[in-house]
Amino acid sequence: MNNLVKFKFYENALEANRDKQILAENDIQSFIANEQTIQSDWLLSQALGGIQLQVFENDLEKAQAILNDYHDNESVSLEVEHTLEKPEFNFVCPKCGSNHIYRNNKATSFFGASLLKSHQFVCYYCDNVFDHE
Repeated sequence: MNNLVKFKFYENALEANRDKQILAENDIQSFIANEQTIQSDWLLSQALGGIQLQVFENDLEKAQAILNDYHDNESVSLEVEHTLEKPEFNFVCPKCGSNHIYRNNKATSFFGASLLKSHQFVCYYCDNVFDHE
């Protein structure tokens, strides 16, 4: 007989449901226990052992491998192109030399409306923030 086993424990339902969805996309059936109870009274979390993700015993190793792979890949940043053929600006990042940069409008905007012409830029490649006039 294939029994359900407690696979992972969570403090919030969002993470549990994300992992449940990842497993479902990989054809592994899983169930969330204690979600509703803990959401209605979070003080019970400690007594119940948190929100539990449960899988069938014969899917345990596969589920662990899938979630480990997902979480390992989640931490890898996306590769950004170092140089562009037709850059928006005619200067490069002083730190890495990339011409893949954008104007930082966060410091000079108010509710999406630009107040001043910003001279601060950010490099997509190395995240360097620099001033340029």
